[in-house]
Amino acid sequence: QNSMVLSAAIFITLIGLIIYLHFVKIDQESLLVIGSLGIQVTSAYASGKESTTFIEMGQVKDVVINEAIHMQKVIYYLCILLQDPEDPQGVSEVVPLFQSSKPRLDCLIEVYKSCQEILEQRKTAPQSS
Repeated sequence: QNSMVLSAAIFITLIGLIIYLHFVKIDQESLLVIGSLGIQVTSAYASGKESTTFIEMGQVKDVVINEAIHMQKVIYYLCILLQDPEDPQGVSEVVPLFQSSKPRLDCLIEVYKSCQEILEQRKTAPQSS
């Protein structure tokens, strides 16, 4: 009886670990910004599985560094502001980036500057109809 309980506990623990590695534990996050197309956000899980999200450049209003207070600490994170289709001046959604890796502020600033350069090129480029 005790060995059966122990076997069941080990089995449940292994299943939980597999689920954690496959769906929760993110090993790597990447951001690809192409001014004429959009922004691709990719998360690679510990199991090798990848999750990719694409945001069209027409939906992007801006990229910002946001701050939050968490457990007596200030946390900085990069966000994409999505334009509200009904109100061109408004924001419909805030998409946080790098939530698992939590890069330092100096790293976020480098990524932010690169994103802003691409967004500025898009704004100054002649719009084709």
